[in-house]
This record gives sequence, C-alpha cells and structure tokens, in this order.
Amino acid sequence: MTYPRQLIAPPNEPGYFHVVTRCVRRAYLCGTDKFSGRNFDHRRQWIEDRIFLLAEAFAVSVFSFAVMSNHTHVVLHVDPNATLDWTDEQVARRWLAVFPGRLNNASTPEQEEQAVLSLISVPERLEELRKRLGSLSWFMRALNEPIARMANKEDGCSGRFWEGRFKCQALLEDQAVLSAMAYVDLNPVRAGMADTLIDSKHTSVQSRLQEQQKSRKSKKRLLDRPLKPVAGLDSDALLNMTESSYIELVQWTGEQARPDKRGKLKPANQITTPPSALWAVAKHPKQWLRQVQGTESAYYRAIGSAEALMLKAKELKQHWMKGVCGERARQLLAQQQA
Repeated sequence: MTYPRQLIAPPNEPGYFHVVTRCVRRAYLCGTDKFSGRNFDHRRQWIEDRIFLLAEAFAVSVFSFAVMSNHTHVVLHVDPNATLDWTDEQVARRWLAVFPGRLNNASTPEQEEQAVLSLISVPERLEELRKRLGSLSWFMRALNEPIARMANKEDGCSGRFWEGRFKCQALLEDQAVLSAMAYVDLNPVRAGMADTLIDSKHTSVQSRLQEQQKSRKSKKRLLDRPLKPVAGLDSDALLNMTESSYIELVQWTGEQARPDKRGKLKPANQITTPPSALWAVAKHPKQWLRQVQGTESAYYRAIGSAEALMLKAKELKQHWMKGVCGERARQLLAQQQA
C-alpha cells in the first residue's frame, strides 16, 4: 500500500533519505536491451550529470549515488532551512538553472537578467520557488522528468520512462546513512557489473576514488579529508569519518560476499580483519553486514536502530515498523551472551 510522501519526508523539515527510481517494467532503458540489442549506457551519464547539476541548485547534499541499467539510487540530505539564507536573486538564478523556460532561447545577458527580474518582481511566486528548492519531491521531479523527455525523444515515442512513484526511505541515524551509502556504492558489484570499486561506473565511490587519484598526481592532500557530500551543500563529516576510512569500509564490506555468489569485490590487500571505521558504525561486523545487505529487504519506510524506528512509528501513528523486530531480537541475543 502506498504511503503519503509528506509523512516519510515532511516538506519543511531537514532529513536524510535513500531514494530509488526504477524504469517502467524494469526494462533496460539505461543499459543494453537484450531483446533489441541496442545499448543505452550513455543515458547513465545523462542521469549522473543531472544529479550534479541539481545538487548545485537545490538545498541538498548528495552523499552517494549509483546509476544502474534500470534504476537509480541516491542518498542525500535535504535542508529546506538553507533556502532561507539565499537572497531573492540567488533563488531566481538557482531556479532558472534547473527550469530555464524562456532562457532556452535567450541569446544575450540582458535577456537573462530580464528573466531573473521577472521572478523577483513577484514575491508570492518567488516564495513558492524557495520552498520547491528545498523539497525532495521537486528534486526528484527535476531529476526524472528531463531524462524521460530525452529518452522518449531518442526512441521516437511517448509515455512513461520511470515508474510513477520513487521509493523513499528515511535514514534516522548517521549509522543508517553510512550503511545506505555503502549499499548504494556496492550496487554495481552486486549486479555483477564490476569487481572493483574504481570500475564501478556512475557511482559516487568511483567519483571519490578518481578525486583521490587526481590529488596524488597534483600532490594535493585529499586522502585524509572528512567524509563530505560529493555534490551540493557542505556539511559536517558523518561520525567524524574520513573519506579514506569510508572507502576502506566499503571495500571490506564488498569482500565479505560469499565466494559462490555473484557480487564479490576483488581483495585490495591481504588484510582480512575489519577496518577500524567499522566499530564507529556497529558493535559487531555481522551487525554492519546485515544492515547494509538488508537496506531494501529488511527495512521499508525507514532505516535505523529499534529505538529510532519506534520513534518514527509513533510519529507516523503506527504501532510497528518493518525492521524493529530484527533489531530488537539482535539486542536481546547480545544481552544474553554478555
């Protein structure tokens, strides 16, 4: 049963979310179509470029993303309050960067300035645009709709490209954000599309690794920088973790898949013990692996500890939320073994 989006992601409240958008009929509209033989991988770059463009306009911080053959994952933080610090001109320019309207045909700077002034001159309209720039739903609309139009134009057809609703999970704690990020960054590996992180195309972890490689060549010190968003608004590092320690944690997590199963990372080194960063996000390696692997199967509307999930359930006027029982059972077992 569908659930009102405003209850999972309240319009005027900041929050972390994991969102998933799938192509209609789960067709390979962004990869190789096995029936027609046509390859649409170039559309994955469309989506990645669009994510970075929107992150510069909306009040969001993109922490992780993965563009797959038939669906897209994004882990982001939405902060509607950030828009209150923007001037009227900034709001107008940010909006026009995403929805240019008449600016598509603008040929002079004067025409561009006229478009900005026309928005500023209507305070009610500008206030509505300010709210939209801090809205998760409008971010996803601005991401999906242009991609659908471009794909339909390329195919010479009309109709839906994406499913009607995107899946949204509230991430209630920093540990939940990190586990969702790892889940998203390992998506191509689980799908058998890559066996190393650097080869995981159109993912945030590949983007982070490429930045580190550039820093080595230019002799810049980026290896120990805090774990920040890959695009959008700046923010504090999650659990004071560094980017290198996060990548090490993702690498170790990807190596833990069963050898007889698809989706195992090639070992980066001979060290098999869990990285030190793991103890900041879990009390035991199995707890961390369960949460990462169960991002979409063990949880539904929200991800977090049993206490956090029950608080969210109370907020939604529910008695229970998927994921609570598993978390509580593991807590009881740990207490018995202590």
